[in-house]
Amino acid sequence: MTIYDELVARGLIAQVTDEDKIKQLINEGKATFYIGFDPTADSLHVGHFMALCLMKRLQMAGNKPVVLIGGGTGYIGDPSGRTDMRSMMTPEIIRHNCECFKHQMERFIEFGPDKAVMVNNADWLLKLNYIELLREVGACFSVNNMLRAECYKQRMEKGLSFLEFNYMIMQSYDFYYLFQNYGCNMQFGGDDQWSNMLGGTELIRRKLGKDAYAMTITLLLNSEGKKMGKTASGAVWLDPNKTSPFDFYQYWRNVDDADVLKCIRMLTFLPIEEIEAMKDWEGAKLNEAKEILAFELTKLVHGEEEANKAQASAKALFSAGDVSNMPTVTLDASALKDGKADILTLLTASGLVSSRSDARRAVEQGGVTVNNEKVSDIRAEYDEASLKEGIVLRRGKKNYMKVTL
Repeated sequence: MTIYDELVARGLIAQVTDEDKIKQLINEGKATFYIGFDPTADSLHVGHFMALCLMKRLQMAGNKPVVLIGGGTGYIGDPSGRTDMRSMMTPEIIRHNCECFKHQMERFIEFGPDKAVMVNNADWLLKLNYIELLREVGACFSVNNMLRAECYKQRMEKGLSFLEFNYMIMQSYDFYYLFQNYGCNMQFGGDDQWSNMLGGTELIRRKLGKDAYAMTITLLLNSEGKKMGKTASGAVWLDPNKTSPFDFYQYWRNVDDADVLKCIRMLTFLPIEEIEAMKDWEGAKLNEAKEILAFELTKLVHGEEEANKAQASAKALFSAGDVSNMPTVTLDASALKDGKADILTLLTASGLVSSRSDARRAVEQGGVTVNNEKVSDIRAEYDEASLKEGIVLRRGKKNYMKVTL
């Protein structure tokens, strides 16, 4: 099976342009391709996971990744998938987030001479002269065509700022720049990026002529990946300080039955033949598949040692009630009021809920226990002595956290 055939078999590819040329480049290891990551937070999350795994697969097949950090486009904000405008980030925050991304990506991608390169579009976008950009690039874009793009159509009723309207031009210019300066002949992105990527191809052809060799390819990154990256309590981060290896493992251990094999195909590096053998698994075997998924992805992100610890902790906790290796959060004494903390405060501090209102709902719906006893009163309080000993919070069936003072 060729690498392109494997990408298809794993369900990664949704649309392509000029499939024969793309197959040839990828299969022969001659693709220099880029994927962009806007630094909207100080950590990547599992919504980025599919793109990182894809880059790793293609690099292993001899192709060259160009990792584009959006230090420039981060000043604007991508309107795709948004119902409102992103909050404006300061240059300092953008630079900090870019550095965090770089550190995390090094676990997936091998950088160095003749290997992957990492670039920041702030290096060229922030130097652009506005009038020159309008004359040289703006003339290549039809406003009518831009307004037909899905990323803009979905925002027209609620309002689309002129700032965001320029995002397509900036992203298109990225491909144009990378094509000229890095020999980048291919771009990947989510299905909501299709119009932006086609804009990049068209810009190259308009500016450099029909003989300029540029292609685009898209995959189901955002529609699938962003769905994977959200839980009731927010995003699942790749930074262990934001999402512990245990919580990361548990997230994948608890995926829906209908999604487990899809996740194994798309995100793990297990052989296709081994995955196909799981397609009829049910009951206990399906739970085994979830454990395989959780272990493989935790190993990929946090290393084998942390994956083994997370798996051992999960099995000990759920089979024998052993809380010795359970993730623990330490509550500051300042959170106590008259020497006590209420259940809503504890739930919020534990990270099992996203807010006090979320905590209130969880209690009222009967989904919270403390030391294996259900809590039904949102005014329930716990004193300093019990907190120093440590109490075990549980939300739902499988989300645990030990809270100590």
